[in-house]
Amino acid sequence: MIFIIKTSRLSLQPLGLDDLDSIYALWTHPGVRRFLFDDQIISREQAAAEINDSIDRFETHGCGLWGARLREDVELIGFCGFRFFHDPPQHQLLYGFHPCHWSKGFATEAARAMIRFGFEQAGLDFVIASADAPNSASLAVMERAGMSFDRRETVNEMDTVYYRLDRRDFTPDTAFYEVSHFDPGNNSRETS
Repeated sequence: MIFIIKTSRLSLQPLGLDDLDSIYALWTHPGVRRFLFDDQIISREQAAAEINDSIDRFETHGCGLWGARLREDVELIGFCGFRFFHDPPQHQLLYGFHPCHWSKGFATEAARAMIRFGFEQAGLDFVIASADAPNSASLAVMERAGMSFDRRETVNEMDTVYYRLDRRDFTPDTAFYEVSHFDPGNNSRETS
């Protein structure tokens, strides 16, 4: 089952290998990779492996990484979703947008949609996200998305800040949010 999420301005579709060129360009952009990959340029093979891992997470956990596009547009402008981090692995909210789309509220819009999906469709008990302490823009997105400071610790020699939202504290906002379920096996679509 594939989940396509629409918000007031975005269309979020699970990343597939047909997104490799676009997502690789985004993930290697200096502004994006600075905090996403600690300023390291990943290889196309690593990007493909991330997409394949995301596809596997959709199959086993019901959520992974979505590509973000402006509604009714084909150009990938960002990504969001859930990925396993650290050891032991922990499911965390992740998002990033091309710098030309910064300061427009897209990351917050996508993060809110992911949190709602996590609670309403994926059955998560809590959503956690982390960012390097100097990444004030990402920390602000977490706060605007309704998350609260959880803890601060050193991870891989990086000062890391965690935010969290528990299911019991979640109230969906009134912003437009629509999930379409698409089953490629029988070519059917339903909206909830």
